[in-house]
Amino acid sequence: MARVTAGPNTRARKKKVLKRTKGHYGLRHKAIRIAKRSDDKAGQYAYRDRKNKKRTFRALWIMRINAAVREYGMVYSTFMNGLKLSGLELDRKVLADLAVHNPDDFKLIADKAKAALPKEEKKAA
Repeated sequence: MARVTAGPNTRARKKKVLKRTKGHYGLRHKAIRIAKRSDDKAGQYAYRDRKNKKRTFRALWIMRINAAVREYGMVYSTFMNGLKLSGLELDRKVLADLAVHNPDDFKLIADKAKAALPKEEKKAA
């Protein structure tokens, strides 16, 4: 029986790693042993940052809403409280998008939130 080598499989496995590490610096995209480590670490960063991305975007949306709502004499926390009291259920992503792209519509929402606030909070804002 003929001797079977693992050549094609090994080559394919190495090519797959080197293809994924294309663009990495130095030997990280040339030498297979180093490229493997680099690829593993890149995967760990990608996994971690998929979670962090959600955190980062939520912070961005809150900043945008806060900036937009201050034009109407409120701060973010009182605005969100007013939204809750008025019964409007919009998430932060939609509110931030409205604040940036449709300021007229956002003004209507801000007015409804302000109207739903109790008298004491309106004075504080």
